[in-house]
Amino acid sequence: MPAKILVVEDNAPNRELLSFLLHRDGYAVLEAENGNEAVEIARYNKPDLILMDIQMPVMDGVTAMKTLKSSPETSAIRIIAVTSFAMKGDREKALASGFDGYVAKPIDTRAFPGQIRNFLAE
Repeated sequence: MPAKILVVEDNAPNRELLSFLLHRDGYAVLEAENGNEAVEIARYNKPDLILMDIQMPVMDGVTAMKTLKSSPETSAIRIIAVTSFAMKGDREKALASGFDGYVAKPIDTRAFPGQIRNFLAE
């Protein structure tokens, strides 16, 4: 059974790219457009990994991540920040806030499959 990955991204082209890359590599993909949807989908579907944008409407990615990490039913799900915040120190800031990993946008489509495999193996 393929790993189930939830892509949380309010920008449709970015969400479609991530979903396409994951489908191509054989993963089962779920999608959400904001943090509120992400929390509901994660609680119901229990994905193996969540790729979470940080800046989104309705509920931002940090709030959604903290909501999921504080709930016993979803606390073990690995949540990766996928963000255009790619300045020096942004990776460390994302990890310090509670994310389990960090991927900078724009996505490096050649490196992305290996990053996902590594996140799932950790």
